[in-house]
Amino acid sequence: MSLLPFLRRKPEAPTTPSEATSRFLSGWSIEVMPRTAEKVEDFRAILPPGTRVYIAHIDGTAIEDMVATAKRIAGQGFEVMPHFPARSIADRAMLADWIARYKGEAGVKEGLILAGGRADPAGEFTSSMELIETGLFDGFTRLHFAGHPEGNKDIDPDGSDRMVMEAMRWKQAFAARTDAKVALATQFSFDAKPVIAWVDRLQAEGIDLPVHIGIAGPAKLQTLIKFAIACGVGPSLQVLQKRALDVTKLLLPYEPDDVVDQLAAHKAENPAFGIEQVHIFPLGGISTAATWANTRTGQTPALAANG
Repeated sequence: MSLLPFLRRKPEAPTTPSEATSRFLSGWSIEVMPRTAEKVEDFRAILPPGTRVYIAHIDGTAIEDMVATAKRIAGQGFEVMPHFPARSIADRAMLADWIARYKGEAGVKEGLILAGGRADPAGEFTSSMELIETGLFDGFTRLHFAGHPEGNKDIDPDGSDRMVMEAMRWKQAFAARTDAKVALATQFSFDAKPVIAWVDRLQAEGIDLPVHIGIAGPAKLQTLIKFAIACGVGPSLQVLQKRALDVTKLLLPYEPDDVVDQLAAHKAENPAFGIEQVHIFPLGGISTAATWANTRTGQTPALAANG
């Protein structure tokens, strides 16, 4: 069988998004790193007004680079939410220094508080809860915690969700006593079914924290599989593996339309369903992800919106 017809095949045109999908995606957020943010000349040219931009902290990145990125993006009119990974922070003094820099230089008042991916903690912190208990985030207006719809074997090696749920109950209690808005920002997933089951499980446990569901933006299939394996994505990885076996799709870029459409339809049918917002991991590029989201929501980048 010749692959020539498929090599010549043009990418499929995006389908017209449904009203439910447009509503579900509206207000999306996006994640960048200093090195990827450098490739974007002006975020106002690609992001709608008010877009929240998470700034991921990768071990080895200098705090000066993190703060400079936050300052630049905030200066262009966007809310910035830097990561605070507990296992990468040596002690209270380092955390206080990071917070002071972010506040003083970039006006940061939001943060994603997470344990981080390091197996060997840099110092005294191992969990997001320990960071919160320092009291140094008092005064922040919004605090997000990490969520894992397909499980987290670093926390529950036995494959259960016992420890994760215990931590969720702590975060639920924290949300009740803080003035900050609290939500769960999740790892990306490629299948709506485990996401729906996870959100329903939280609600059944009395955990009503809003969920900002992670979605991988358009990217090459090989890129997504690499990131999915590295980030510990679980059952939904099978969606990519199945796609890789389909020669008609193997050479086409992946776009997250199916998973977003399914989640949007479920939210439309179940308004109380706990997903509040979509968070995009731009694994195939920031501009590519932003264009995809803007097309499906009808939103306009800030520069165009301002004339």
